[in-house]
Amino acid sequence: MGPILVVGASGQLGSDLGRVLPEVLPDRRVIGLARADLDITDPDGIERLLSVHTPRWVLNTAAFHRVDDIERDPEATRQAFLVNAAAVHHLARACTRHGARLLQLSTDYVFSGGQDGGPTGPYDEEAVPAPMCAYGLSKLAGERLIRLATRQDRPGEAHVIVRSCGLYGVAGSAGKGGNFVETMLRMARDGKSIRVVDDQITTPTYTLDLAEGIARLVATNPPGGVYHLSSGGACSWYEFARRIFAFCGLTPSLTPITSAEFGAPARRPSPNGVLANSRAVALGVTPLRPWPEALQAYLRAKGHLAA
Repeated sequence: MGPILVVGASGQLGSDLGRVLPEVLPDRRVIGLARADLDITDPDGIERLLSVHTPRWVLNTAAFHRVDDIERDPEATRQAFLVNAAAVHHLARACTRHGARLLQLSTDYVFSGGQDGGPTGPYDEEAVPAPMCAYGLSKLAGERLIRLATRQDRPGEAHVIVRSCGLYGVAGSAGKGGNFVETMLRMARDGKSIRVVDDQITTPTYTLDLAEGIARLVATNPPGGVYHLSSGGACSWYEFARRIFAFCGLTPSLTPITSAEFGAPARRPSPNGVLANSRAVALGVTPLRPWPEALQAYLRAKGHLAA
């Protein structure tokens, strides 16, 4: 059986997939592709790599996710739709031609969280998307284009979309300059006053846990379609920050604020963008652990807490 290709292998989720996949699927060869190995906006490059490696699965974690830049900068908007939609379409079509299955990472940003007057989360996989920002729209466009490239007559070979939310991992996100946890700790240790929104409910998800969930999902050879994978429970970003500081024994000046007070250009899913992980659980995939437990594991892995 063909290998598993991980696109975006140097990122925070991609690096964790490279660690976890050989443990969960020891009989499968895993090939990590960093940006230097594959530019996913290059259709010819995609064709060459799939021809050489003949993979069974391609796991795409690459994305353009500078959310606020995408909202206010036309060039960033163009890049988002190129990487998150057009390139994903080329990748999905190439996978179909070469007999590979694509697993594409998507996001809770395809939902409104209820701010448009529609339903709030938790959202299951059948919920109707309603993105409120350009980034969410670019990711939803990618989802739709994947479906156009999927062989509907063979559900067991159809492509898979995994939505998650609030990602943080040991490798950090190069596009975002780290992750939320490290930003909070840096600000606290610098003695800065910290203001964090308290009206956006989400589920912070440790990428190591997400990688394990994805590996277990792949191991089931699931039917095509959408799956939600996120940590257990839910909290506001303010509550998440509070728990980070409590675990680390820090007492910075921390103030809850509203999304309106924060004034970010891009609208986030609020007040509740939590994902319900219904389909994966129905397949027998073990649910990801609760977010406080995952946060403690991350803090130990980074050396912020004693092992």
